[in-house]
Amino acid sequence: QVQVVESGGGLVQPGGSLRLACALSGFNLDYYAVGWFRQAPGKEREGVSCLSASDITNYADSVKGRFTISRDNAKNIVYLQMNGLKPEDTAVYYCAVRFRTGCSALAQEYNYWGQGTQVTVSS
Repeated sequence: QVQVVESGGGLVQPGGSLRLACALSGFNLDYYAVGWFRQAPGKEREGVSCLSASDITNYADSVKGRFTISRDNAKNIVYLQMNGLKPEDTAVYYCAVRFRTGCSALAQEYNYWGQGTQVTVSS
């Protein structure tokens, strides 16, 4: 069984925080990189953050210093802690698995995707 399920999205005010969770089934995190992407209406999907199998992290410039990616291998969950949220962060956030140990910022490099969770930042 292979499954990727995102959760934790919601409506928050600017400056607020949210923690997204990506629950992975059927994947050994020792072998795969996991990325977070987001897509707003009318915009292309963009990479937000990625965690390699060896715990190397990558962040888009727009979220550096505000977002933190981490994982709990025992629970097979990858988290995205989002602080200091801005209206421009509003999007559907997707968790994706790359069938490589290293990260990529390109959505086309990822092989298995969750259904997404909506994050809305508005006053």
